[in-house]
Amino acid sequence: MGAIGGIWRWRHNPLRRGTDLAEAWVALSALLLVCLVAPVVGSLAGGAAQDALQRSVREQHASRHEVTATVVRTARAASLEADPEAATGREARTRVLAGWTAPDGTARHGTVLSGLETPHRGDRFGIWTDAHGRLVARPLDAATATTHAVLAGLGAALLTAGAVEGGRRVIMWRMVRRRYAGWDRAWDRAGPDWGRTGAGS
Repeated sequence: MGAIGGIWRWRHNPLRRGTDLAEAWVALSALLLVCLVAPVVGSLAGGAAQDALQRSVREQHASRHEVTATVVRTARAASLEADPEAATGREARTRVLAGWTAPDGTARHGTVLSGLETPHRGDRFGIWTDAHGRLVARPLDAATATTHAVLAGLGAALLTAGAVEGGRRVIMWRMVRRRYAGWDRAWDRAGPDWGRTGAGS
């Protein structure tokens, strides 16, 4: 709003310099770009991210299957890190030797991470596998994908606004430098005669 007021104030002011009006127009242009272009860029980036992430969600849910595993015995190492792709990364995980049936009907067994705090032989828990029963990470869920897309859109909008503001600052810096250079030239011309009788001062 200060840019709009600046343009109006300098329109017919006899003290107005060309650079004053130019600076006000640069500020107004930057303000309009931030208010109009940044949201559009953010919306486009968020939409593109949403499409890509939701496509990934569908592909993962089509290729990954949740099956029930049965504890055979607790593994030697008591615990391991939680699955980094899990929706709740703070889940307690215990390593156990388990058996399960793959989606293609084959029997599988191996050491897996379970969500059981104190697993016992015969306990059941869910794991994610591919079509052949190999262990895979839990598929991305739609809500998490949407959250990532929203964050991507906000990030793109903020980057656009930052780029516009950076451009405005560079332009203003160059204009101020040019103004100072003009003042230096004017002072060099007037300086030698400053204060002399008949020099017009």
